Amino acid sequence: MAYDTAAARGERRAEWGLFLGWLAVGACLVLGTAALLSVGPVLIALAAAGTLLLLRAGRRHAAAGALTGAALPLFLLAGLNRGGPGTVCHAVPGGQTCADTYAPMPFLAAGLLLCAAGLLLFRVLVRRRRAAG
Repeated sequence: MAYDTAAARGERRAEWGLFLGWLAVGACLVLGTAALLSVGPVLIALAAAGTLLLLRAGRRHAAAGALTGAALPLFLLAGLNRGGPGTVCHAVPGGQTCADTYAPMPFLAAGLLLCAAGLLLFRVLVRRRRAAG
């Protein structure tokens, strides 16, 4: 029976903290790639700096968070296109504004798949690391 000691809780917090760091790196990298002609280079530079910092921290199994982070832009796209597919109009002061939108479900499905895969991979790698000692 494993006891939940303060050291074990601190270890878990550190692992999840690194996972969240990698999540941010993954999100910056995907958003930077998508916005390459505008703010993309800045986001890619942030992702590169974050990668260097996180690799120095060790615990490379937390890099599975980058996979989960790649899901965040897909969730954003699903949210922005939630009225689609087709032309969606909204009332604004003095009239209306319309925009063509995509179907949100493919973005949502891909985001959920990436998010679940990253979390599952992280849990498997953490358990394997703990079993190894």
